[in-house]
Amino acid sequence: MCVTLALGGCATAPLERGGSLRSYDRMSDANGLVTRSQIRVSKKDVLAAKTIRIASTVFPARTDVALNEKERRLVANAISRELCLSLSERFRIVAADEDADLTVQATVTHAAPTSPTASGASKALSIAKTVALPAVPVPVPRLPVGLGSLSVEAEAHDFAGFQKAAMVWARGANSITNSPRVANEGDAYDLAADFGADFAKLVSTGESPFGGVPALPPIDSISVRLGGAPKYVACEAFGRFPGLTGLAGQGLGLPPGWTDSGAKDSPAPPPAHEVPSEQTLTQ
Repeated sequence: MCVTLALGGCATAPLERGGSLRSYDRMSDANGLVTRSQIRVSKKDVLAAKTIRIASTVFPARTDVALNEKERRLVANAISRELCLSLSERFRIVAADEDADLTVQATVTHAAPTSPTASGASKALSIAKTVALPAVPVPVPRLPVGLGSLSVEAEAHDFAGFQKAAMVWARGANSITNSPRVANEGDAYDLAADFGADFAKLVSTGESPFGGVPALPPIDSISVRLGGAPKYVACEAFGRFPGLTGLAGQGLGLPPGWTDSGAKDSPAPPPAHEVPSEQTLTQ
């Protein structure tokens, strides 16, 4: 579904079941204006939960997805970081090695690349309009070609492994609301935040994230989005939001990797003389 098609064009995203969820039983359609999804949630169980652990989002390589490893990592981490911030509004976020009432795992199942050429042309038209007609407050839509898309599935399960919430989600970029970025991963990166917010709302409320009146973001989340420290230390694992630099880069159409440092580096391996623990050997 894409209501902006008549106005400016949009990309379509496949609603794929990638096989990473424990179960796809009893999932029902729950679509938004520009999003297609299927969801399942145990409202009683998610509302009873108080702590949550967020596993790093998985974005495996696929022959039909033209994004390299660096681009995939950036998109995947953008999902994890948004999940951590949005879920912080309702849950206490714990570290990966701590017990939690719920654990969240997301997997990217498909992504269509953005055309850097088309995005560059769209940005050039926008700049030209700003220079030629600075007093006309009408935005210039993107060219309706070369738009990217993103498909993701995720679940929240309890300590025993039972699924308590699940979502299969797909959205394509459109010419009206998605700013062009001159990068293969440009649209997928921006859509990653949309998915993170939608899934976090499902888990936080036990209800579909689509429909109703959009809520204003909590005051304490604004400083985090501007690059400040997150509410919970565990969210530092996904790095900080690029803040004003990121917003400026988005406005200029720069690649996300120019302003987003991504996740924190993984811990260094133990020195050779140290004997790995049993847990390390079984990973």
